Amino acid sequence: MIKLRSVALLASALAGTSVILAGCGTSTSPSAPTSAKAPASIGNAAVVGLPAQVSLNWFFPIMPATAYSVYNNQTEFNMYVPLISVTSQDKLDYSRSLASSITANSNGTVYTINLNHKYRWSNGTPVTSADVVWTTQLLMYSSNTSNSKLPWMNGGAGIGGLPTRWKSVKADGPYKVIVTLNTPSNPAWFIRNGLGQIVPAPKSVWDIHKNMINEMNFIKSVGNSPQLSYYKVVDGPFKYDAALSKPNNQYWTFVPNKSFDGQKASIGKLVYDYFTSSTSEFSSLQKGTINVGYLPFHLYKERSKLTQDKFAAAYPFGFNYFVVNYNSAAPGHFGTLIKNPYARQALQMGIDQAAMIRSFANGLGTPSIGPVPSKPLTPYFDQSLTNAYPYNPSAGKKLLLAHGFKLTNGVMTKNGIPFKFTLMYATGSTLITDEVQLLKQDLAAEGIDVTLEGEPFDSVISNNQSTASKWQALFWGGGWSYEPDYFPTGGGLFATNAGSNTGGYSNSTLDSLIKTTYEPGTGAQIISRMYAYQTFVAKHLPVIFMPEAEQYFENANYVHGVMKNYNPVLNLNWPNSWTITH
Repeated sequence: MIKLRSVALLASALAGTSVILAGCGTSTSPSAPTSAKAPASIGNAAVVGLPAQVSLNWFFPIMPATAYSVYNNQTEFNMYVPLISVTSQDKLDYSRSLASSITANSNGTVYTINLNHKYRWSNGTPVTSADVVWTTQLLMYSSNTSNSKLPWMNGGAGIGGLPTRWKSVKADGPYKVIVTLNTPSNPAWFIRNGLGQIVPAPKSVWDIHKNMINEMNFIKSVGNSPQLSYYKVVDGPFKYDAALSKPNNQYWTFVPNKSFDGQKASIGKLVYDYFTSSTSEFSSLQKGTINVGYLPFHLYKERSKLTQDKFAAAYPFGFNYFVVNYNSAAPGHFGTLIKNPYARQALQMGIDQAAMIRSFANGLGTPSIGPVPSKPLTPYFDQSLTNAYPYNPSAGKKLLLAHGFKLTNGVMTKNGIPFKFTLMYATGSTLITDEVQLLKQDLAAEGIDVTLEGEPFDSVISNNQSTASKWQALFWGGGWSYEPDYFPTGGGLFATNAGSNTGGYSNSTLDSLIKTTYEPGTGAQIISRMYAYQTFVAKHLPVIFMPEAEQYFENANYVHGVMKNYNPVLNLNWPNSWTITH
């Protein structure tokens, strides 16, 4: 989701407000000499500014949909080694993975995972197949959308065939795991989107209740309590240290895990700082009280004032959109109305993506026209794809009239039901606020009445089908970024009952198209299936596309390696590779 993760993480994440600095598509503003040293007040700490009104709120390495964000994902990778990682070119990166190799049988149903013997938990015990198997079983269980008793659902349910394609996961000795599927599958898809979701937790610490429902209830009770002893045992480069959780004054501090078996951190502390507004973060960058952060879109022209920083811009690996609620319980009969394709088409024709990019994103952006990102360009993006419903409010209005709507008191109405809805959007970003204001104005020209309701980011993404009676449309600003579904298809987002299918969209044709992208085949067949999938989404509009803006990043000149170690596919950084000049 935001980007999420794909929530994918939930997303990319809040557009223009990622905490990490891009390593591609960069440009540098006037800055002080790179020999500048850290101020005494910061010392050897990397102090990272979180986007406005965004907090860290989940620490266990399987995340529910309500906390499935790129920011929690960054924390997860700081504390735990993923089973697999990928490079910035979306290739398997065994140097940062718990797995040392993965092989598949001829039809892609059996995957043999060999584990790197070097990794240990911070209590000195080795990371073994038992940890991988237990975490995977919990992942599979928490992805079962048909189980109404689940206290929370894995945000990645549906991604990588979870859980319907997964037949079994078994240990074959202490350092080998065998995952068996019930259907032949495309290994490139399954390794990235299925096995890529596995981030093992220490079984000896967490497997307390010997019952999955009780275990999930327990995890729910401690998921946002990293100060508890369960989180002291990690295998990643950092350990949780402390936090301040007062309203409007929050931070989370991590310290190096001295027993980490990869590249050990040279920085003394890693601090994530909460901000109530993007302006206050800019002020902190100026003062030097934070040394890694983001540049708000509306302050782009002020970047030269950050004389001690480096500037960069880059696209996340995703696309942007807002969610509409298809559920029949949606207020004002909105779910019934929005299920009509023409209603969504009219909405899309009222979105002036070009104007939003030009006026609010300093021209540094690209329209979203489908679910596969065009920037950075991936071979899975169909370059012949065009915007199926370009900005044209007059055509949108005619479309509604042609389907029986009449303008009543300035609002399109049919069978007594007005085309009106409340769009809940994430506050804290001037870009998002400006975009929704223009959206409201343009849709009014079609006779569509939009009420804007600003809420903190965490509040916006916490809405889903379990709260379907409380909302009509959601815009958190960053859409979807493809992690951990590094193979950019829609199983976790658009498939019926998928974990991050926030709006409850369901279409049997699209379900079938998505499934074909999972099937084994030649390179040409795989590309063809991906093109068919994205063409259907572009035309059928399960979500309403919004522009994808480049994200702006800043880091102090004395913090080195930030740009170099940013991975746009993962949409996260490796702070253990940063250094600070003293």
